[in-house]
Amino acid sequence: MRFRTRFAPSPSGHLHLGHAYSAACAWHLTAETGGECILRLEDIDTTRCKPEFAQSILDDLAWLGFAWPKPVRVQSAHFDAYSDTLSTLTGLGLTYRCFKTRRDILDEIARAPHGPGEGPDGQIYRGPRDPMSADEEAERLARGESHAWRLSIDHCRDLLGKEFDRLGFEVMGEGWRAAQADALGDVILGRRDIGTSYHIAVVHDDALQEITHIVRGVDLEEVTGLHVLLQRLLGLNTPVYRFHPLITDETGKRLAKRDRAATLKSLREAGLSPADVHARLQAARPTG
Repeated sequence: MRFRTRFAPSPSGHLHLGHAYSAACAWHLTAETGGECILRLEDIDTTRCKPEFAQSILDDLAWLGFAWPKPVRVQSAHFDAYSDTLSTLTGLGLTYRCFKTRRDILDEIARAPHGPGEGPDGQIYRGPRDPMSADEEAERLARGESHAWRLSIDHCRDLLGKEFDRLGFEVMGEGWRAAQADALGDVILGRRDIGTSYHIAVVHDDALQEITHIVRGVDLEEVTGLHVLLQRLLGLNTPVYRFHPLITDETGKRLAKRDRAATLKSLREAGLSPADVHARLQAARPTG
């Protein structure tokens, strides 16, 4: 099995050093294994993702010396494929329409929290206590009420039986790890505005593009169990995973677009060279 991984940023802003570090991890591991690293633009969030950010990503990565096969897959061009994937899960009886707003969900969690970490800072919805009747659902649809599609963890357990708790994945250099597929509760698989979600799109594309290894930050460890569950439900292979530590700022907080972390574009415009940036990445390389 030839090593094949991907770097898959979202063009919702300019790349910063944290993105560059993640890209370097993927490309360097590719070089070590003699494999291939592809680039994918995960732009299903059509409100926040912009063409100018997509072009900036291409420019920044090329400036840093990273090369990738063409063409680059752009997720916003493939909504039909993700809709079909969601329909497959619906056909298995594993999804349901959820008419609740985010405020409804938060209020429900506040009234009857199910476990640690649930609430405004860690929203986890475990599903309705009582399923909506077919008549009520039909009435709400007839009124034109918007809804999202959620994955029913309970129905997944019913379908897979004891196998559900045996799901797992391989971590490079660490061995087998239990998936904890229910850690995120009944997640949204089809958003109200775009009809899909990150979870559907990424699992679909990793399989389509024959990704054998996924190199991602430790901040995405928790979501991996859900992706392993989706891979099993859809009959897809589960890649090998590798989780890299995150670069942080001087306060120890991880770099993020929303916090206006210094972008590669701004560093380039300030006169830094690719070698300067790579040196910064090496110096900032987290330990552990």
